[in-house]
Amino acid sequence: MKKRLDVLICGGGACLSSHSQDVKNKFIEVLKAKGLTDEINLVETGCMGPCEMGPVMVVYPDGSFYVQLTENDVEPIVEEHFLKGRPYQKKLWAAPEARKIVEEKRQVPFFEKQQKVVLALCGKIDPESVDEYIANRGYEALGKVVTEMTPEAVIEEMLKSGQRGRGGAGFPTGLKWKFGKASEGKQKYIVCNADEGDPGAFMDRAVLEGDPHSVIEGMAIAAYSIGADKGFVYCRAEYPLAIKRLEAALKQARAMGLLGKNIFESGFSFDIEVRMGAGAFVCGEETALMASIEGKRGQPRPKPPFPAQKGLWGHPTVINNVETLAAIRHIILNGADWYASIGTEKSKGTKVFALSGKVVNTGLVEVPMGITLRELLYDIGGGIPNGKKFKAVQTGGPSGGCIPAAHMDTPLDYESLTKLGAIMGSGGVIVLDEDTCMVNVAKFFLEFSVEESCGQCAPCRIGLKQMHDLLEKICEGKGKMEDLDLLESLAHTIKATSLCGLGQTAPNPVLSTMKYFRDEYEAHIKEQRCPAGVCKDLISYVVDESKCIGCTACARTCPVSAISGAPKQKHRIDPSICTRCGSCIVKCPVKAIYIGPGAVKREVESKKLHLEKTL
Repeated sequence: MKKRLDVLICGGGACLSSHSQDVKNKFIEVLKAKGLTDEINLVETGCMGPCEMGPVMVVYPDGSFYVQLTENDVEPIVEEHFLKGRPYQKKLWAAPEARKIVEEKRQVPFFEKQQKVVLALCGKIDPESVDEYIANRGYEALGKVVTEMTPEAVIEEMLKSGQRGRGGAGFPTGLKWKFGKASEGKQKYIVCNADEGDPGAFMDRAVLEGDPHSVIEGMAIAAYSIGADKGFVYCRAEYPLAIKRLEAALKQARAMGLLGKNIFESGFSFDIEVRMGAGAFVCGEETALMASIEGKRGQPRPKPPFPAQKGLWGHPTVINNVETLAAIRHIILNGADWYASIGTEKSKGTKVFALSGKVVNTGLVEVPMGITLRELLYDIGGGIPNGKKFKAVQTGGPSGGCIPAAHMDTPLDYESLTKLGAIMGSGGVIVLDEDTCMVNVAKFFLEFSVEESCGQCAPCRIGLKQMHDLLEKICEGKGKMEDLDLLESLAHTIKATSLCGLGQTAPNPVLSTMKYFRDEYEAHIKEQRCPAGVCKDLISYVVDESKCIGCTACARTCPVSAISGAPKQKHRIDPSICTRCGSCIVKCPVKAIYIGPGAVKREVESKKLHLEKTL
């Protein structure tokens, strides 16, 4: 019997960390106490998108969207909404104009420019229920493929769709399948790359947590196309919820005959095994990933031969990432022309992005290829918080580049981003505001790449460390102008000579920041000054004596006792002791402490204080 209301509570990783499970349990308790269990259908779903607002919940059929829920909100929602039929206004999403929009049963701004294909069922179904997936045309595409289409016809449909792999490189999916089909071998494999390691990226994890069957179905269709009967999902062990739900989905699919022998009585057989990685970033590279699956150390190998020719245990292997595979069923069901009509001429379909950093609405979004950065960050992301100015956006993680405000109207597609010195990558988007030091950002990403290098080839192992040391030197105020030329020379050499994609793309953050923010590098070197006030060695904390009221708040909070001064007297900071932690600025009630110029001024102040103490 259909229930009166469907209540969907987000059970994605972000909302779970915000205690959505406690909220769900409280709803179960209250609904039972009020005798509403038979009227209300309570479902834990995958990620709904606005992670910043979690825990979130949607009530159907009216579509009321509740955010930042706590256990204390449960009884008022049940009383007001479930019993009296009027949404509980206090926790309706209060994004700009959203309250009015929700009341009129229209979309909230966060969703208005999104087009959900890959995420179509994330946040709308119970990810651990195969019945709900099937009720939404799940496995219909697989049935169509194995009973009505030849492998060649499926590959042709994929070629016609123009879909490109969403793992970062953007290689045409249909062409990769065509190579896999043409390769000779009695044994072939399909591999799903779910080793999502970019800082700020959580797209693949969310799909596996919210709609695992779509990935399974995509893998089965790929397997049918190239003639494979075995598949592997390579997922990092740091994603326990994704693995749990994927394992449950695999078990259900096997029980219903959707995996295993003679699927749909077509003679086609295929099964999938989950392999967990230990979190090495380099294992996102396809040849290192295969080595890890084989039980070897995760190190890349030279190409060619490519995996589609000689992959796992020497057999032809097609590797696609989670997002690529999750879109396959939609292409088969709706047709290649439908998919090709979305996006741009060379970048078809939609792209899932993970918005993070200095943006109001962090979370998971899916938009048509070709949407501009401005639309993504302001219309969907809600702009920069606290009235700060936008400075840059980092796309593509540690392999990507920084795009400045001057290019805010750049369309998000493979070609446009490459021209700017950035890459699409897997879809991580980190927003940076005016308080960000771009030299420090480049150092951060390079430090990540240095740590994650497998060390197999010298350009990556030695070259990246040399680049990092140069950046550290610049951030400490010890850099020279010729260091910039050396950085560029090293970057281009490493890109040209590294064995795999990690080394070949790791210099991108440095090159892009030097291209668009060279003035910041020069300020660090020529003036020994960090314009953003981030690099600790290049800043000094100074008390403005004309504002200081001698309240002692700064002295009491200083962890190293660097601030001196009696109550109701002017205070001073000893720069030779100060660790520049910033706690004094936070505590000062009259904003009498400011960040002054760096190393040179600090040295002068230290000598001045030392002289005063000596006298």
